[in-house]
Amino acid sequence: MDRQSVASSNLAEVGYDSDLETLEVQFKSGGIYQYFNVPAFMYERLMSADSLGRFFNAEIKGHYPEAKV
Repeated sequence: MDRQSVASSNLAEVGYDSDLETLEVQFKSGGIYQYFNVPAFMYERLMSADSLGRFFNAEIKGHYPEAKV
């Protein structure tokens, strides 16, 4: 999955596969995780959030199934 660099103190890169509804996040610590069944509108909200890290922690982490890559 292609990821793009983001301006965040916690997140390094974010990618999204709309066909699979899978969000992939690479953290600045180096870990890469996939989050499943994430609707496209949630990805769009994440990418337009004032604080990506804050939005991610409040709206995605713990709300969707995840797996470390």
